[in-house]
Amino acid sequence: MNPDGSINKPWNLCTLQQVEDLKTLIRISPIWSTGILLHTPIATQMSLVVLQALAMDRHLGPRFQISAGTMTVFATISSSISLALMNCFLLPLFHKLTNTSPTLLKRIGIGHILSISSMALSALVESKRLTTARTHKLTGNSIVPMSVFWLVPQLVVVGVGITFMFPGQVMFYYQEFPKSIKSTAAAMVAVVSGTAYYLGTAVVDLIRKTTGWLPDGINDGRMDNVYWLLAVVGLINFGYYLVCSWMYKYQNVENKEPIIVAKLEISDQGSGSHQT
Repeated sequence: MNPDGSINKPWNLCTLQQVEDLKTLIRISPIWSTGILLHTPIATQMSLVVLQALAMDRHLGPRFQISAGTMTVFATISSSISLALMNCFLLPLFHKLTNTSPTLLKRIGIGHILSISSMALSALVESKRLTTARTHKLTGNSIVPMSVFWLVPQLVVVGVGITFMFPGQVMFYYQEFPKSIKSTAAAMVAVVSGTAYYLGTAVVDLIRKTTGWLPDGINDGRMDNVYWLLAVVGLINFGYYLVCSWMYKYQNVENKEPIIVAKLEISDQGSGSHQT
């Protein structure tokens, strides 16, 4: 301290609130870290789907041909529709039947399961595409006589998974963070997503250098093995997530199930008005 009462080295001191903020970040960091390997398979899948589409029949009618890069739009459409259905029908119906609401960690867990399912489905579709290519003795990047719409189911599944994981993560961070750092909730998910896309690129490069699964001509490779690898990584990460979520203790318990809390408050107000 200086003689006038001011702090000599402010960087060496911190407030109690700053200490609590750091403790919160440390407490949430294990669950946050699971999001990296949750988003990495999805980021990799979005890149590989384009390569698959380029080697498949993309005709819609005799003249119109779908662009390979637009196939990922099906995941966006699926996510948009499922988000509306979940908020308007599924969650209210779940609450009506069970009188409880799924916690945010459970919603994120459902996103994990759907992501793994999408990778497995992608592996099965790619295996069929490779079988068709070898049946017709096609090599390199030759067009396989198989409709590109075979890729739609896996994109729909991953789109539904995104509906559970993205809003669930943002809401979870916003709920658990102290008021002073609640504005960083969305940024936490953005950092995870950005890191996952960089990591996905590194994974593809590593697979190309160490295996023969992703040659220049995908009909000569084994992209199905890449999807199975992503499914296994997702499954291991899901096990890690289950451990982290099981050990995690909610800080803002009153916001854990907001629908029930709101219902209780309304009933309390109603009973109080009857008493008066």
